[in-house]
Amino acid sequence: MPGGGSFVLESGASLAELRIAYQTYGELNSDKTNAILICHALSGDAHAAGIESEEEKPGWWNEMIGPGKAFDTEKFFIICSNILGGCKGSSGPSAINTATGKPHGLSFPIVSIKDMVNAQKKLLDFLGIQKLFSVCGGSMGGMQALQWAVSYPEEVISCIPIATTYKHFAQQIAFDEVGRQAIMSDPAWNNGDYYDGKHPVAGLAVARMVGHITYMSHESMEQKFGRVLKKKELGHEFSTEFEVEGYLRYRGGSFVKRFDANSYLYITKAMDYFDLQKDGELRHAFKRAKSKFLVIAFSSDWLYPPAQSKEITRALKMNGLDVTYCEVSSNCGHDAFLIEFEEETKLIKHFLGNIYKKLKEKKW
Repeated sequence: MPGGGSFVLESGASLAELRIAYQTYGELNSDKTNAILICHALSGDAHAAGIESEEEKPGWWNEMIGPGKAFDTEKFFIICSNILGGCKGSSGPSAINTATGKPHGLSFPIVSIKDMVNAQKKLLDFLGIQKLFSVCGGSMGGMQALQWAVSYPEEVISCIPIATTYKHFAQQIAFDEVGRQAIMSDPAWNNGDYYDGKHPVAGLAVARMVGHITYMSHESMEQKFGRVLKKKELGHEFSTEFEVEGYLRYRGGSFVKRFDANSYLYITKAMDYFDLQKDGELRHAFKRAKSKFLVIAFSSDWLYPPAQSKEITRALKMNGLDVTYCEVSSNCGHDAFLIEFEEETKLIKHFLGNIYKKLKEKKW
């Protein structure tokens, strides 16, 4: 969506121009009632499905979006946009400031999850879509999905928050802060003004390494790595000796090739600011919500543990809303929403299929 005009943020600051990069899958029907918005997590982007022509890389949720899949493109029109503050085509710190001809850097205003959702609403207006059949996302994408149901209750028929929370607690904020400090401690960060020189790749790599530890579980790390060595024996040195060390370094090294360090700062701060409960009890946050909900959690997720999804479910039920809670048994940790495709597909296809049928029969 090019040149969306000025855009006022939750903080009161404004952007002179709003740009949102997006991809779509399937076809929008004539009355524009089959649209589903997929919201990505921290390190994701608009490329949710299909094969990227330039890198020949499948979308981050390719197993979930397509003909006959959980989000069936033979029935639905799927939209995924790069979030506000991101670095894959949408307005963000690495985007060019038209007033200066240079990247915004830290002059880009702080954004919130609510700002991201409001920007997505602008995109839907641009596409002429007045109501979403569903909005879904995992992790930070789940925060956006919940915010959609709260901010635009009349525009969301169903909502599927996965492996997410209703606010960041102290531990979640702490992990994000370690990542931010790793970036800002890198001499190349240069107070965010590094676009014409060396980028803070070392700091961003460490931030990604820390984050990735929280995405896995004790069981999955033990099964995948244990204490396996990369060498025949310990070298009594500070080289990469354990397989898990090599894995984390690989993850950090590959991440810096595709992500902007400033965007990492902005996005994690938006996640830390997220708090649906800030105006009182959680149940009050959903007072205006009207969606049908499917809340999915994973048993070994310790970043956003099932207890937090259960609190969301309880608050929704206290408002008399139609909500189904499903906890999937998995040892994959928080990353399970990007791995447990078979279980997610069963749950989501059944959930969306029932709503689709009721709408056809005009019982919804």
